[in-house]
Amino acid sequence: MQFGQLQLKSNLFLSPLAGYTNLPFRLVLREVGGLSLATTDLVNARSLLERNAKALKLIETNEADSPFAVQLFGAVPEEMRDAAQYLESIGVDSIDINMGCPVRKVCKTGGGSAMMTELDDTAHLVKRMVDAVNIPITAKMRLGWDDKNITAPDLVRVLENVGVAAIFIHGRTREQGFTGTVNLTGIRQVVEAARAIPVIGNGDITTPESAKHMMDATGCHGVSMGRGAFYNPWIFKHTEHLLRTGELLPEPTFAERVRVMRRHFDLMLEVFGEQRGCLMFRKVAPWYAKRFGPVKPFNKAVVLISTRDDFESALADYLDWRQQFADADGELTERYRQGPMVPTFMQDDEPAVAKRKAIPVPKGPVEVW
Repeated sequence: MQFGQLQLKSNLFLSPLAGYTNLPFRLVLREVGGLSLATTDLVNARSLLERNAKALKLIETNEADSPFAVQLFGAVPEEMRDAAQYLESIGVDSIDINMGCPVRKVCKTGGGSAMMTELDDTAHLVKRMVDAVNIPITAKMRLGWDDKNITAPDLVRVLENVGVAAIFIHGRTREQGFTGTVNLTGIRQVVEAARAIPVIGNGDITTPESAKHMMDATGCHGVSMGRGAFYNPWIFKHTEHLLRTGELLPEPTFAERVRVMRRHFDLMLEVFGEQRGCLMFRKVAPWYAKRFGPVKPFNKAVVLISTRDDFESALADYLDWRQQFADADGELTERYRQGPMVPTFMQDDEPAVAKRKAIPVPKGPVEVW
């Protein structure tokens, strides 16, 4: 996979999730394996130019977080151009323009999905950015504003003409938000509209099988995963293996899930400090716990943590309590499993396997992506 001059090792990408795709999460995914380019939360171009502390924290990175892209949103060509030049100057590998965010406060400024309604203005803005930097500029979009305004195929051709290096397409309209199902036919139409640049599919990818199905059904050149990665950090590693060998890797053991959760917690404290890191991890830990089996005591305790000691105490108490449901290796006994461990959502103490295709949207500073 290649975006302009940027050579990538795989065709699997991390989609931005506002409030979650921060440096600790990106590093965890890279350590687990299979991830290629990772993209930050959406960042306001003007805030970057003003060197706003929150904006600068959103683009924080290090040598292990590579290759690395920043997702910009904004509707003022000069601001987007200058922000792109700044990002290039600090070593960012690629810049993604957000044309898909359905949130009202983003769209009302002319950014996000609103950019899909004014093709000429959008083309002008993007060309200013492409001409100003040497790193690849990509665009993340939806199929259109609503079912009556499917503009993505036309927009792809316009953007390719002004030098965009790749397209990320979420198979829903802005009006849909995250309801309904992804329109694979719509994604295929976008793929067919592009002449030479890669098109990356996105939406409802919850398992390696669903990633492969999207590629097979649409012809897209790769897939980008957001909520699926937050729910299952191993999805990149397992998808890469499936695409390469045609075989599925076994699900991680319980011990491995706990190890990765601990690593995520350690990185949160390292990057954000103990107080802020613990507060942010209150929203993260229950997502790991969705795959633990009976978990109500842990969820009740972990959403109250304020220190490292609080976390360690909550986890230790839970591990002791959980032994009554598990074998010597920490895996749930047959009584608490209805089959092999598969991607699932569990409500508190429900059995481990209740397979669902949909993953809810995690709550964050931007409530809906």
